[in-house]
Amino acid sequence: MKIQSFGIIALGANQPLGGRTPKVTLRQACEALADAPLEIVARSRFFATPAFPDPSQPEYVNGCVTVETGLGAKALLKVLHDVEDRLGRARGQRWGARTLDLDLLALGAQVLPDMETYAQWRDLPRSAQVARTPNELILPHPRIADRPFVLVPLMDVAPLWRHPVTGKTASEMLRNLPKSEIDAIRPLE
Repeated sequence: MKIQSFGIIALGANQPLGGRTPKVTLRQACEALADAPLEIVARSRFFATPAFPDPSQPEYVNGCVTVETGLGAKALLKVLHDVEDRLGRARGQRWGARTLDLDLLALGAQVLPDMETYAQWRDLPRSAQVARTPNELILPHPRIADRPFVLVPLMDVAPLWRHPVTGKTASEMLRNLPKSEIDAIRPLE
């Protein structure tokens, strides 16, 4: 019997895809995930969020799901990429406009590939974050604590989730962000 792990997946889009609004695309992504070898435990509301890092782009629709799965991190990431491909995601500029983005934020208490590599990516200067892309999966996602568009939806489904490196809960991480950034996020449902 495979051990089940608790995973967190962020969902986002700010461009129409095949005539569908970003909100509809995210709903379809959740439906596709429900057909994958995982169990969706909870789905957040969808939120309108300012585009990051370029606020002149159209606003995003963001959400979050928590899952239970026996898949390993790389296999779960492949499932996410397969769902993106099936729904027609086109990959473009790093941190650019997206028709669909499914990010594996965390899987259990895993730190991948190791603590040293995780720390390097977490501490990367902002200018390098935009220019560099890791060639391997980094878990937990090194930017969770910096992103209200991740933490606000995460509060709907796992406010007491504890970051495996810092030990802070999602709620504690959100309280450390500027109120103006949090207030700019609006629920859509």
